[in-house]
Amino acid sequence: MAEILNDSVAGDTSAPNAGAFGKRDGAPEPVRRVSGRARAAPERTEAGEAKGFSIDSGEVARFSALAAKWWDTRGEFAPLHKFNPTRVAFIRDTCLSQFGLNATERSPFAGRQLLDVGCGGGLLSEPMRRMGFTVTGLDASEKNIGTARAHAAQGGLDIRYLNQTVEQLAAGGEVQYDVVLCMEVIEHVADPQAFLQTCASLVKPGGLLFCATLNRTLKSHALAIIGAEYILRWVPAGTHDWNKFLHPEEINGFLGGTRLIPDAPVGVSYNPLTGKWALSGDTDVNYMVVARHPTDLV
Repeated sequence: MAEILNDSVAGDTSAPNAGAFGKRDGAPEPVRRVSGRARAAPERTEAGEAKGFSIDSGEVARFSALAAKWWDTRGEFAPLHKFNPTRVAFIRDTCLSQFGLNATERSPFAGRQLLDVGCGGGLLSEPMRRMGFTVTGLDASEKNIGTARAHAAQGGLDIRYLNQTVEQLAAGGEVQYDVVLCMEVIEHVADPQAFLQTCASLVKPGGLLFCATLNRTLKSHALAIIGAEYILRWVPAGTHDWNKFLHPEEINGFLGGTRLIPDAPVGVSYNPLTGKWALSGDTDVNYMVVARHPTDLV
């Protein structure tokens, strides 16, 4: 699942083809879970959609109905395609700095493991793979995963796509990752705290968690709900529930029960004159938070 005002594929740089979906050099470490009550592994529905304590079945159904349109740059996900270059650049630059890598290399993140939670049709997974990451894309919608697999195959990209929830992945003893993305997903789940803490449990020491969402402000209601859904018709009406938007302080509070330390939030703003998105100091609507797992807190 992805966000109302965000997403797209960043430049079509050449894609490394590493073959199988299995582990490569630098095998990830076993999962170290956050503290808290153990939860039962989520069930699956007959329709093929994963089910877990953070899953909102209505949200899964809504995005499943749009599964075939993820890569239509003029369809319902057009705003996402316009937003993605800004988001991809932010993830790339933050990771280059965190891991001390050379930006001029063709695949600077080769050997690094990345998990894209709520990957939808793969709009973020694909550019991450092109930059060298070994990518696992996760989505609760079987139809979304089918779209993502088909599109990756067309581009010759070896991406491991799983029709599971993050709870299922963690409960199955999954490896930890250098980078975990939960971009424009948390405002669509039933239990945002449990969801984010489960995502955090999959970040290895020295790794990064990226979370992007919408702030619960009057401004976001005016722009993201009334403006984007009902006036501009950028996305179908009802795509978002303003009451499920989250303040940055709430994101930080959720992460307080984990080993990760959040940075200050970074705003993302749209310029109607240029038709482009850019990082900004305005976090009243769209914003992103990076949380880091210190290497000395294992």
